[in-house]
Amino acid sequence: MRKFILTQAVLFLLLLTQAGCTHLLPRGKSITESPFQNYSDAKTAFDQIEIGKTTVEDLQKLGFDVTSAPNLKLLNYLDIAATVQAIPNKDLDPGLQACLKARADCRAYLFEPKRTYTKRIGNFWLDIFNFKRKSQETGWRFKALIVFVNHHVAYKLSSGEPKIDQVNDQVNPLGPFQAPADFVTRAL
Repeated sequence: MRKFILTQAVLFLLLLTQAGCTHLLPRGKSITESPFQNYSDAKTAFDQIEIGKTTVEDLQKLGFDVTSAPNLKLLNYLDIAATVQAIPNKDLDPGLQACLKARADCRAYLFEPKRTYTKRIGNFWLDIFNFKRKSQETGWRFKALIVFVNHHVAYKLSSGEPKIDQVNDQVNPLGPFQAPADFVTRAL
């Protein structure tokens, strides 16, 4: 009788650990603080920027703050020139041509707000012993290049990923012994 109860208790514990282990897998998030909650908010604000009219103060009101935005890249006319050097000057947008002519009076800002979330999914035991690791990344990324000549926007360009949904699947046939095997292979 005791053996039967002990067997049932062990089976119950095994079932319990199988059901709740996926919550023990690592997860994380990467958020670049910005006033934008999603891609469409960032795109809508970007679309309100008017070439020849928008100033730095206007940009700040739209959510693109050049004084406090995190991960903001400041570019000068040499950075712009290096980026567009493969394009003949006559084929450049007039705003970029004005930037290159203005030299020191040209500056550009590259904003990259994003919100991404990563979580590991799959079998807890295969993951913890490094046989199979599966993770899912979701979220969005937006990139805005805004070029100023003197005090007004001369050029703007945006790109990004409105909806990120990516699954990474890594299989290690040797499980926990895979890392030492990779180390030896790299050493040779």
